[in-house]
Amino acid sequence: MTTPQGDYDVREMGYPGWEMGLADRNFEMIHTNGVNLRCVVEGEGPLIILMHGWPQCWYLWRHQIDPLIEQGWKVCVPDQRGFGESDCPPDISDYGVLALSADIDGLATALGYDQYALMIHDWGAIVGWNVALLYPDRVRAVVAMSNPYTRHIQPQIFDEEYWGDTFFYIAHFCGNVGTAEAHLDQDVRQSVLQLHCWAGGDHDPRIPGKGQMQILDALPQPPKELPSWMTVEDLDYYTEMYESSGFRGGLNWYRAFPNLLQNTQSLEGVKVPQPCIFIQGSNDVVAKMIPNGHLEAQCEDLRGEFFLDGPGHWLPVEAKEEVTRISLEFLAEFV
Repeated sequence: MTTPQGDYDVREMGYPGWEMGLADRNFEMIHTNGVNLRCVVEGEGPLIILMHGWPQCWYLWRHQIDPLIEQGWKVCVPDQRGFGESDCPPDISDYGVLALSADIDGLATALGYDQYALMIHDWGAIVGWNVALLYPDRVRAVVAMSNPYTRHIQPQIFDEEYWGDTFFYIAHFCGNVGTAEAHLDQDVRQSVLQLHCWAGGDHDPRIPGKGQMQILDALPQPPKELPSWMTVEDLDYYTEMYESSGFRGGLNWYRAFPNLLQNTQSLEGVKVPQPCIFIQGSNDVVAKMIPNGHLEAQCEDLRGEFFLDGPGHWLPVEAKEEVTRISLEFLAEFV
């Protein structure tokens, strides 16, 4: 589906604080499901919770927060479990999909809301789809990006032996507990930069590395100039966050992934009941791993699929204006 022409032009909205600085954001530490999650909490109105992925934190959504507030939402944007300034329990068992989903639902309860909408990306989408299914009476609507809902997860992909000489990063994370994060922690700035550049739409997402090696050795080196969607300040902030949290928490989301289907057997054959949309970039590495065209069969009320020409995996920053416009047009019904 092509991007529709609607009434929202984010370049002409004149939102106050469209690029609000970090010092101006309102952070709250919210206790939920046994952990403390640092969240940006701002605005008045119905609640929407924004869920990021890896290697990110709340900062992924920096361009969408103010437009959502202006539209009339109360926005909650957590550093999710294992990320940023939130709690980072060390055990893999602490990162199962049921616990991660309960974290999000608990945020709504802590803020005094019975219902909420979701905006989800990457790992935030994998877990977010499950939040919608596990809490069908609580979740009102879903804006999903990059990762479509699927239960077609083959267990062998988590085993490095299955891949032979082909480097597959998820299997690498699962098979190298301790060493994978230690490698990334050695030079956090280089790790953040290289991982982001690899999955951006202006770079080849293929991993040229062969055999069992560390991920930064397998990925191509970043360009000398930062991509257009990343500033020095962005890189500084992500570096600061990962120097604080380390990489172990985020990698544990991958390591708990093999148990997702077993832990959610009750959801087998159940369609996502809420109104939802899906947005993906044409150069998203996920599109090469999870084929498109099956989402309508997984959702009861899929309002649209939007495939944007050019962007890679980091849609909220690579295509910030299009993503914001498409999201606001869909969400206007629910404010």
